[in-house]
Amino acid sequence: MEEYDKKSNKGKTDREEIFSRTVRAGKRTYFFDVKATRRGEYYLTITESKKRFDKDGRFHFEKHKVFLYKEDFDKFADGLNDVIEFIQTEQGFDEVEEEIIEELEENDKKFTDVDFEDLEETK
Repeated sequence: MEEYDKKSNKGKTDREEIFSRTVRAGKRTYFFDVKATRRGEYYLTITESKKRFDKDGRFHFEKHKVFLYKEDFDKFADGLNDVIEFIQTEQGFDEVEEEIIEELEENDKKFTDVDFEDLEETK
Protein backbone atom coordinates (compact mmCIF):
# COMPACT_ATOMS: atom_id res chain seq x y z
CA MET A 1 0.00 0.00 0.00
CA GLU A 2 1.33 3.43 -0.91
CA GLU A 3 2.16 5.73 1.99
CA TYR A 4 0.43 9.07 2.47
CA ASP A 5 2.63 12.08 1.72
CA LYS A 6 1.52 14.94 4.01
CA LYS A 7 3.42 17.61 2.07
CA SER A 8 1.95 16.91 -1.35
CA ASN A 9 -1.28 15.19 -0.24
CA LYS A 10 -0.46 12.50 -2.80
CA GLY A 11 -0.92 8.82 -2.19
CA LYS A 12 -3.54 6.90 -0.32
CA THR A 13 -4.82 7.84 3.08
CA ASP A 14 -6.50 5.51 5.53
CA ARG A 15 -9.95 4.59 4.40
CA GLU A 16 -12.69 6.87 5.67
CA GLU A 17 -14.42 5.57 8.79
CA ILE A 18 -18.07 4.72 8.21
CA PHE A 19 -18.80 3.86 11.83
CA SER A 20 -16.59 3.94 14.90
CA ARG A 21 -16.78 2.92 18.54
CA THR A 22 -14.17 3.67 21.22
CA VAL A 23 -13.86 1.54 24.35
CA ARG A 24 -11.65 2.68 27.21
CA ALA A 25 -10.55 -0.22 29.40
CA GLY A 26 -8.05 0.59 32.11
CA LYS A 27 -4.75 1.67 30.58
CA ARG A 28 -5.83 0.58 27.11
CA THR A 29 -8.17 2.05 24.55
CA TYR A 30 -9.79 -0.04 21.85
CA PHE A 31 -11.03 1.43 18.59
CA PHE A 32 -13.56 -0.50 16.50
CA ASP A 33 -13.74 1.15 13.08
CA VAL A 34 -15.87 0.14 10.10
CA LYS A 35 -14.30 1.09 6.79
CA ALA A 36 -14.99 0.25 3.14
CA THR A 37 -12.82 -1.29 0.45
CA ARG A 38 -12.55 0.35 -2.97
CA ARG A 39 -15.44 -1.87 -4.01
CA GLY A 40 -17.58 -0.56 -1.15
CA GLU A 41 -17.42 -3.73 0.98
CA TYR A 42 -17.23 -3.09 4.70
CA TYR A 43 -14.51 -4.43 6.96
CA LEU A 44 -13.57 -3.92 10.59
CA THR A 45 -10.32 -2.70 12.09
CA ILE A 46 -9.71 -3.28 15.77
CA THR A 47 -6.94 -1.13 17.22
CA GLU A 48 -5.48 -1.46 20.70
CA SER A 49 -3.70 1.67 21.91
CA LYS A 50 -1.49 1.81 25.01
CA LYS A 51 0.33 4.84 26.37
CA ARG A 52 4.04 4.09 26.81
CA PHE A 53 6.75 6.22 28.38
CA ASP A 54 10.29 6.58 27.09
CA LYS A 55 13.31 6.63 29.40
CA ASP A 56 13.37 10.43 29.20
CA GLY A 57 9.74 10.69 30.37
CA ARG A 58 8.19 11.45 27.00
CA PHE A 59 5.26 9.32 26.00
CA HIS A 60 4.00 7.77 22.80
CA PHE A 61 1.12 5.49 21.93
CA GLU A 62 1.86 1.90 21.01
CA LYS A 63 -0.79 0.59 18.63
CA HIS A 64 -1.68 -2.87 17.42
CA LYS A 65 -4.20 -3.32 14.64
CA VAL A 66 -6.29 -6.26 13.41
CA PHE A 67 -8.19 -6.22 10.11
CA LEU A 68 -11.31 -8.35 10.02
CA TYR A 69 -13.23 -8.92 6.79
CA LYS A 70 -16.91 -9.81 6.65
CA GLU A 71 -16.31 -13.36 5.40
CA ASP A 72 -14.48 -14.02 8.71
CA PHE A 73 -16.97 -12.33 11.09
CA ASP A 74 -18.84 -15.51 12.07
CA LYS A 75 -15.68 -17.56 12.69
CA PHE A 76 -14.08 -14.70 14.63
CA ALA A 77 -17.22 -14.17 16.76
CA ASP A 78 -17.51 -17.92 17.44
CA GLY A 79 -13.88 -18.11 18.53
CA LEU A 80 -14.17 -15.02 20.72
CA ASN A 81 -17.37 -16.29 22.34
CA ASP A 82 -15.79 -19.70 23.00
CA VAL A 83 -12.79 -18.12 24.70
CA ILE A 84 -14.92 -15.75 26.81
CA GLU A 85 -17.22 -18.61 27.85
CA PHE A 86 -14.17 -20.73 28.79
CA ILE A 87 -12.75 -17.97 30.98
CA GLN A 88 -16.10 -17.32 32.65
CA THR A 89 -16.57 -21.04 33.30
CA GLU A 90 -13.04 -21.61 34.59
CA GLN A 91 -12.66 -18.45 36.66
CA GLY A 92 -16.25 -17.36 37.14
CA PHE A 93 -16.83 -13.66 36.82
CA ASP A 94 -19.67 -14.08 39.34
CA GLU A 95 -17.07 -14.90 42.03
CA VAL A 96 -15.15 -11.74 41.20
CA GLU A 97 -18.34 -9.67 41.40
CA GLU A 98 -19.17 -11.26 44.79
CA GLU A 99 -15.69 -10.41 46.10
CA ILE A 100 -16.12 -6.78 45.02
CA ILE A 101 -19.54 -6.57 46.70
CA GLU A 102 -18.14 -8.09 49.93
CA GLU A 103 -15.25 -5.61 49.90
CA LEU A 104 -17.64 -2.68 49.43
CA GLU A 105 -19.84 -3.95 52.28
CA GLU A 106 -16.78 -4.23 54.54
CA ASN A 107 -15.79 -0.65 53.67
CA ASP A 108 -19.33 0.51 54.50
CA LYS A 109 -19.04 -1.08 57.97
CA LYS A 110 -15.96 1.05 58.67
CA PHE A 111 -18.05 4.22 58.56
CA THR A 112 -20.64 5.19 61.15
CA ASP A 113 -24.02 6.36 59.98
CA VAL A 114 -24.60 9.96 60.97
CA ASP A 115 -28.11 11.25 61.51
CA PHE A 116 -28.28 14.99 60.99
CA GLU A 117 -31.06 15.26 63.59
CA ASP A 118 -28.53 14.02 66.18
CA LEU A 119 -26.22 16.89 65.28
CA GLU A 120 -28.94 19.49 65.84
CA GLU A 121 -29.75 18.10 69.31
CA THR A 122 -26.16 18.61 70.50
CA LYS A 123 -26.22 22.35 69.86
